[in-house]
Amino acid sequence: MHDRLSPTPEVAAALAEGRPVVALESTVISHGMPFPKNLETATALEDAVRAEGAVPATIAVLDGRIRVGLDGDALERLARGGTSVMKLSRRDLPVALATGALGATTVAATMIAARLAGIAVFATGGLGGVHRGAETSFDVSADLDELARTSVCVVCAGAKSILDLPKTLEVLETRGVPVLGLGTDAFPAFYSRNSGLPVSHRCDNVHEVAAILRTKWELGLEGGVVLANPIPEADALDGAAMEQAIARALRDAEHHGITGKSVTPFLLSALERITGGRSLTANMALIRHNAVTAARLAAAYAALAA
Repeated sequence: MHDRLSPTPEVAAALAEGRPVVALESTVISHGMPFPKNLETATALEDAVRAEGAVPATIAVLDGRIRVGLDGDALERLARGGTSVMKLSRRDLPVALATGALGATTVAATMIAARLAGIAVFATGGLGGVHRGAETSFDVSADLDELARTSVCVVCAGAKSILDLPKTLEVLETRGVPVLGLGTDAFPAFYSRNSGLPVSHRCDNVHEVAAILRTKWELGLEGGVVLANPIPEADALDGAAMEQAIARALRDAEHHGITGKSVTPFLLSALERITGGRSLTANMALIRHNAVTAARLAAAYAALAA
């Protein structure tokens, strides 16, 4: 294990014993939701993973170390930190580690840390991807390149619906990243269950997913896998109504000159305001659903390796 990693005793023991562990990102705590909803959600995610018999490993950078698993004090530091917390992707990790900054990991950075620690399954809300208008802005999330190079399965409710989903799927196909749909033939659109776009393969249970992961990596085919896990039907929002809300939020972002890594948190906050909080409620529900699914997948994958 890399000497910059600091797993908790619980995580270290589970990895040593071959028990299921689920990586969790930390940008959802510091940049994805307001306090105290972010702290409540982070705690609920860890509880959901434990309820399924797996060990949660929320990942962040604190005091010059990549922390794999966080205690309550660390979670609260991230939840209360606001804009003082660095948003860490691949390019930012060495800066945060060298300077001792407090940093929350995105999908890309969490994948890197999970791989270094030996964790195969990671639960998040939605992938980053190709932003709308990327043909002129060139705004494409580093998450997509990370999926092409880092062997971790990312359980998500598709990509964030504020993105250009067709272009995001095209890039994943070009990079050779399998996009598996759990119980669905359609790629979910974060707040809604169906984007109208196909996944590359449908899986009807986590055991099939686990077998695909093991086969892929045993063949030496490095890189990640996307497990698209639709938001529960009871929590889903109307796709057409969300498109209207997203269009309004994008206009707001353009008006305020929001660019780069600030775009996603701005749009999520704008959507919460526009939808009267319904988008935040749906976001919390889908992230919890992904954590539960990831714990079940981690158990299935650990059983294959036993």
